[in-house]
Amino acid sequence: MTTSEPMEAEKNPYAYLERDDFTSEKYKIEVRGLPKYYGIGEFKKLLNEKLELQTCKVKPPKRSSGWLYVSFRNEESRQKAIEKLNGILWKNCKLSAQVAKPAPDPFIKRRLEEESTNKRVKVDEDIQDIPIEDKVKLTTIPLWDMPYPSQLELKQQEMTTILTTICKQMLKESKGDLSDWFNYQKSKYQGLPCELLSILSTDTITEYRNKCEFTIGRNDAGDKVVVGFRLSSYAAGSTAVGPIDNLCHIPKKMKVVVKVFEEFIKNSELKPFHPVDHSGYWRQLTVRSTLSSDLMVIVGMHPQDLSSEKLEELKSQLKSFFETGKGVEANVTSLYFQIMKKKSGNGNNGDNFYHISGTKYIEETLLGMKFRVSPQAFFQVNTLGAQTLYKAAIDLAKPTMDTALLDICCGTGTIGLAFSKHCGEVFGLEMVEDAIKDAKENVVTNGISNCEFFVGKAEDILYPVIRRVTKPDIIAVVDPPRAGLHQRALLTLRKATKLSRLVYISCDPRAAAKNLVDLARPISKQYVGEPLVPVKAVAVDMFPYTKHCELVLCLERLSVAMKSRDSI
Repeated sequence: MTTSEPMEAEKNPYAYLERDDFTSEKYKIEVRGLPKYYGIGEFKKLLNEKLELQTCKVKPPKRSSGWLYVSFRNEESRQKAIEKLNGILWKNCKLSAQVAKPAPDPFIKRRLEEESTNKRVKVDEDIQDIPIEDKVKLTTIPLWDMPYPSQLELKQQEMTTILTTICKQMLKESKGDLSDWFNYQKSKYQGLPCELLSILSTDTITEYRNKCEFTIGRNDAGDKVVVGFRLSSYAAGSTAVGPIDNLCHIPKKMKVVVKVFEEFIKNSELKPFHPVDHSGYWRQLTVRSTLSSDLMVIVGMHPQDLSSEKLEELKSQLKSFFETGKGVEANVTSLYFQIMKKKSGNGNNGDNFYHISGTKYIEETLLGMKFRVSPQAFFQVNTLGAQTLYKAAIDLAKPTMDTALLDICCGTGTIGLAFSKHCGEVFGLEMVEDAIKDAKENVVTNGISNCEFFVGKAEDILYPVIRRVTKPDIIAVVDPPRAGLHQRALLTLRKATKLSRLVYISCDPRAAAKNLVDLARPISKQYVGEPLVPVKAVAVDMFPYTKHCELVLCLERLSVAMKSRDSI
């Protein structure tokens, strides 16, 4: 336990329930008697639409459980749910509901366990000889001491293993022509559902990150303010932050920002935010950069009970620091202040951005086009890697002027605009409004006339967007968040008869497996539309020295894929 952690927070794993911060653990129920087979989406529909309950989270303890947790925002909603759910019949099963005990704070629980078993002493003895710099490397760039060709080989093998597993899952769910197809593919590609090309990479494998979110905290001893990365997870019993000086994937200009900002924090009368008891203020430093000279800095803090006058004073101090103070050496071109509160009971995460200096956005060049990037907009964290990734997607998709491209989860429109010169029309969908504003500006800046962008969740707006298509052929490019594409969006894509091909880009192929299996399922009452099966895949190493890489899969309608095979 560091010297900065309040004693009262050390012994009570339920102290967090007394804070004003909203937590889904506070108003939780346990629902039992669930059927053996059901979908979480179906259950949420029962809760929120049929029973009109105001849930905030549904948490299955593990897959295929006969029970789960449901969280609410207040005691009134929780009691209403218990009354409505108890004894109700759903899918021929009688449900029961009762108040659930909150889970203990994992950090405090871990520390108490260590104290009672003396585990902490042993752990410290095991790692005391590892320099702090190496600890940071192990959590951020675990392959830092592996030759790069070996990294690529490792990742290619990992993608092979994942695709082999996905093929087995697809084959298990298939029947008829679909079974014949997968058995053919499996025999042709040594257990894979499709051809896997050689992994792609760029020549630049260091200093490649264009965005980093640095934690503001203290070192392992608790006696020094550090802006860097956490040494381990909260649940593992540590809140310590390690320095980023020796991390090869972070650009030098970002390191300069971090170092000068550390000085600002040390001279501040306000302490760093503490994740155990949620005291303190300074939380996060986000830095975004471009291949040229643009540098966006976003300073995030929890305001606690600071007055609006005090917050304005802090913004003024930051502005002066980076414009005329020591921060000048960082050459910041865009400066923002971010209010970062814990989630509240009304569902608002409390994150607000205030522009305080320089330009309101930064501009990156990718594939000969310029892209505007705002603070909240998604942009691939490796610009040169993104160029390789998008070229690979275009090569797999094979669009023509008769093609309409659906760019789903489009961010600032980079994929759609990259495709625009290869197809007839582009429709981009994204739920972050600022990103769509950037995308529309990017269309104007680059003089592109065949792209339109729409704000909203893909599952809500995909169908009306598809109705706007005028071209005879549709290709979709899906680059969803780590958790994958929403089921409703997936079902809409399957139903779109003009959709012939889909390119799925995944930063976590294991998590994407469910989407891919569902796209390839046989036609049924739920899965309307011909299956989309994998025909080609390629990995792209966007994250050298880490264990991650992107996987790009091209899927085609089963009949198209079989016709292509038979014509060979």
